[in-house]
Parts: sequence; structure tokens; C-alpha cells
Amino acid sequence: MKILVLSRAPEIYSTRRLVEAAQSRGHDVEVVDYLRCIMNIASGRPQVFLRGKPLVCDAIIPRIGASYTFYGAAVVRQFEMMGIHTANPSYAITRSRDKLRSLQLLSREGVGLPQTGFAHNVKDSKNLLEHVGGNPVVVKLLESTHGSGVVLAETKKAAESVIGAFRQLDANFLVQEFVKEANGEDVRAFVVGRRVVASMKRKAAPGEFRSNLHMGGVGEPIKLNKAERLLAIKAARVMGLGVAGVDLLKSSDGMKVLEVNSSPGLKGIEETSGKDIASVVIKYLEKQQEKSPIKRRKKQH
Repeated sequence: MKILVLSRAPEIYSTRRLVEAAQSRGHDVEVVDYLRCIMNIASGRPQVFLRGKPLVCDAIIPRIGASYTFYGAAVVRQFEMMGIHTANPSYAITRSRDKLRSLQLLSREGVGLPQTGFAHNVKDSKNLLEHVGGNPVVVKLLESTHGSGVVLAETKKAAESVIGAFRQLDANFLVQEFVKEANGEDVRAFVVGRRVVASMKRKAAPGEFRSNLHMGGVGEPIKLNKAERLLAIKAARVMGLGVAGVDLLKSSDGMKVLEVNSSPGLKGIEETSGKDIASVVIKYLEKQQEKSPIKRRKKQH
């Protein structure tokens, strides 16, 4: 196959590993900066160009940055219109990046979530805090990624101050219950297709409540039970993602889904689990390509 990895950073770990895995399995692979792509939206002849030349391939692996979701998803969609298979479809990328919409969809499907509230007017702060069980609460910007824009407000006054500051910036945010029993730990389940291929527990650094590895968190391999695996798989399926990183939080009444990531990093999960996740992603792409692509395209469009 000719595979394009849509990534702005060919040197980063995740992109390099996908290229290595694809090449090791005999594929022709190229890294393409999706922001340099030009879309020719012509009737019956959709095309994608890079530096004046049309891009031709059998499949793509989108690695779309959160800051460029709109344009990146548009490029993925253009490839879909050309009949090119993608590891993650465009609608699933945009769906998972919209924190509010993703939580609404997961809620509708009965997926366990932390108690979450959303409001516009600061005058409703009191009622909003009551809806999520009172302080402490976690306030999250809808546009936040990798733990940035996430604030723990331990008191009502602190929460109201954070909410007021976000509203002054005209920023949209969520308010979620703070799950104390998680003790600064969460679980990243890496889902490919309809199975969890690796999982790790992440422990926040001392004095930090966010467990992201790049913020000083520490990962260790963990084996999920059947219910936890099914929860992660269901969350990825609701988003429509073939490749996903599902973040889970252990509460007193079971695992909750925190977030579903459409471009999960490979470095932490591969180094922690010792598994070749990049090759699993390539094998998934191969199997999907072997299936009837025409049938799949009709279903999607």
C-alpha cells in the first residue's frame, strides 16, 4: 500500500514509529504536512495537492493537531471523497475534539462519565456547582489539550473566580466533579479496531492532580478487566474512531470515561507496555483495506 501519514512533525516519536512500522511491513509511506495541502473541490473529481502535485495513495493515517482540527479534518474528508481509506474518519476526529459534544454522545449511549455541567452565564455558577455535587470541582476549557486549561477549584469561591475569569475571556468551559478516590491516577486504554491493545495506569507527579506523562506523571502497565475493556471500546465506537486513546478514571462506582483522543501519542504507551503499537495500527489499516472499500465508502457517505 501507499500510505500517507498526515502530520506536521515528521520527527516526533509517534510519526516516526508509524513510518517505521509501515516500512517494516513493506509499505510505501510518506509524511505529509496537512496544512500545506490544497484541496481541489471539483465536481466528480476531488483531489488533494501538495506543492502543485496531486497526492495519490491507498490509505491515510491522520495525526491532526488540536489547534488545526478544522482544516485537518477537511483534508481527511477530501481524501474520503476520493475513496481513500483512513484510520480515523473525519467526522470522528471533529466529534472527539468537541469536548461538550463528545460527552453528550457518550452520555446518550449510557457510558459512565464524571458528573459534568455546562453553562454560559456566570450568574448560574451556584446552580452549576450544585449540579456536579459541589466543590472541589475541575474546570476545563473546551479547547484544552494535554492537561492545559484544566483547573482544580477546591472551594466555591475559587470555582466562581475561575468561572468568572473564563467567561471574561469569552471562553467556553465544562465543570466536572473531582473524583477524590482516583488519588491522582487515571488509565489510558489504547483502542485499535474493536479491542484494547495496550493499557497503562498514569500517576500524577507530587502536588499535581493531572496525570499526563508530559507533565511529570509516571506510567505503569496495567491489565484491564473485561468490563473496563468493553467500556473503552464502546467509548471509541461512539466517537466513530478506529484508533483511539481512551482515558478512564476509577471512582467509587466504577470506571468513568474522561476523554477520547483521536490522535493518541505512542511514546508513553509503547515504552510503558513494551508493545509495538505502531505495527498494530498498520495491521489494522491493512485489514480495513482488504475489506470492501466500496461498501465502506457507501456506508460513510
